[in-house]
Amino acid sequence: MTDDIPTGAPAVRVEGLWKRFGEQVAVAGVDLELPAGRFVGLVGPNGAGKTTTLSMVTGLLRPDSGRVLIGGADVWTDPAAVKSRIGVLPEGLRLFERLSGRELLGYMGRLRGLPGAEADKRAGQLLDVLDLAGARHKLVVDYSTGMRKKIGLAAALLHNPEVLFLDEPFEGVDPVSAQTIRQVLERYTASGATVVFSSHVMELVESLCDWVAVMSAGRIRAQGPLAEVRGAAASLQDSFLELVGAHGRDAGQSLDWLGGAAR
Repeated sequence: MTDDIPTGAPAVRVEGLWKRFGEQVAVAGVDLELPAGRFVGLVGPNGAGKTTTLSMVTGLLRPDSGRVLIGGADVWTDPAAVKSRIGVLPEGLRLFERLSGRELLGYMGRLRGLPGAEADKRAGQLLDVLDLAGARHKLVVDYSTGMRKKIGLAAALLHNPEVLFLDEPFEGVDPVSAQTIRQVLERYTASGATVVFSSHVMELVESLCDWVAVMSAGRIRAQGPLAEVRGAAASLQDSFLELVGAHGRDAGQSLDWLGGAAR
């Protein structure tokens, strides 16, 4: 990784980010400062705007207004500088499915400007660490969901980025693959890099992250160190439900017909 981010400066700064789709406001003036060298969780219910926010932050979707700085470089005015610094594992990742896992990583490494020998060396190491060595010659189209997540993570890590963005990286992943991914990410952040990942699974975020931003209805409801956001609540789940206005809601109050008594 490069060391261009000044000490104490945020890895990611988001200022006044807005995105509308027709009449629907998906992201409504998001401001964020994500610290460097941390495991950051962006949490919220489905439809909160997490994926849209991450898509704009990583240059995959142009915002209506606002700006994003990564390592001090503007995502939309200096995209080449930013994209050399980041790795992205988006939701619904599309891969070159007619390549084998080994061919895919070799190709991605060369696209990233790595010398061929270095790209091949890193590809082999990532395949080994992510338990994909046995499937290195298998076409990606035949990979399982967990294998696809892992090969996508390998592609995002190949150029050793400063900041890694992951959208629901554990969604649909079996426990063994999830543990492997988790170990790799913990090792990565221990080296001083930053991981930003979205999730709606509070237990996972609480066990992994040391910094959290809570999002609901396109807005940031709270952000800061995990302990600060959790506050006096027994868990991040309880704090989250309170922040998004779902605490105490009785989902079954109008379903008096549901169950054995109604038959």
